[in-house]
Amino acid sequence: MLKIDGSQGEGGGQLLRTSLTLSILTGRPFRMTGVRARRRNPGLQPQHLAAVEAARRVSGARVDGVELDSQVLSFSPGLVWPDRYEFDIGTAGSCTLVLQTVLLPLALAPAPSTVRVTGGTHNVAAPPFEFLAWTWLPLLARMGVRASLELVRRGFYPRGGGEVLARIQPGALAPLAVPRRGRLLATRAEATVAGLPRHIAERELAVVAQGLSLTEECLRLHELPPDQGPGNVITVTVESDHVTEVFAGFGQRGVPAETVAEGVCVDVRRYLDSGAAAGPHLADQLLLPLAVAGGGVFTTSGISSHFRSNAALIAEFLPARVETRQEAGACRVTVTPDGRPQP
Repeated sequence: MLKIDGSQGEGGGQLLRTSLTLSILTGRPFRMTGVRARRRNPGLQPQHLAAVEAARRVSGARVDGVELDSQVLSFSPGLVWPDRYEFDIGTAGSCTLVLQTVLLPLALAPAPSTVRVTGGTHNVAAPPFEFLAWTWLPLLARMGVRASLELVRRGFYPRGGGEVLARIQPGALAPLAVPRRGRLLATRAEATVAGLPRHIAERELAVVAQGLSLTEECLRLHELPPDQGPGNVITVTVESDHVTEVFAGFGQRGVPAETVAEGVCVDVRRYLDSGAAAGPHLADQLLLPLAVAGGGVFTTSGISSHFRSNAALIAEFLPARVETRQEAGACRVTVTPDGRPQP
């Protein structure tokens, strides 16, 4: 059984989710101590319990330590079982993170599956639905993953109640190379409010339009019924020849709409100035599928602590080496097999 220190690196929930996914794919059991030890509320929270339960059900795993606030977890996977699954987080915890935990194992299974996850679809510190649907999944599709995503209902913190549906077909996984993003094709911004005043979205779009020089045709405002809120999100989608990136900002109590929108503009400008194919969040989330596929290369505008922690953890499960090299304005990431025997 692989022993993992969950407090290493950034010490958050990503180490747990990566371990669950790779354990299922490799068949290698693990025991993690210090689960989310570096977080303000360490241990397993409802979102992480849902991810563990999802991983347990799709692989028939034996699990120990699955309780609220637990910092020790043992996970021994069985065989992946394609089926119709429904997972309810029970809070506004991230649907997208739970879905990512099991999507790749199910995508490499021999029969179709559907996965319905209920909880939060637009959360601070988690990828929004649009990122998965427009950025992450299209790149996995180029690698051979056959899946589609549907946003059935939005769910914001703290209410939750959102719903995401994934339909997954059997596929394979091949290496991916995205060394450049190519020509900039389009940039668009969308602001959504649910159960909040319309002027919040209007102010956000005004800031983004000015900060990124967008015309009226590139702006969209969505008002949702109060029962889907309260909540607010603004996304900026940057579409290029070889990749589409999504940047998001979430409304928070006490934070002006202008501040939320300007934060998104800063991220977008940094990405565009770098010339890289991937932003920091996408760079982090490409590592696992590339390592499973046996390799790949891309450029990114930044390397985060999540990236470094994820790279170190992946190397414990797979014979993969992650190399980074600074180039003009960007960082080149190469994932290659390192020649060690498979676990």
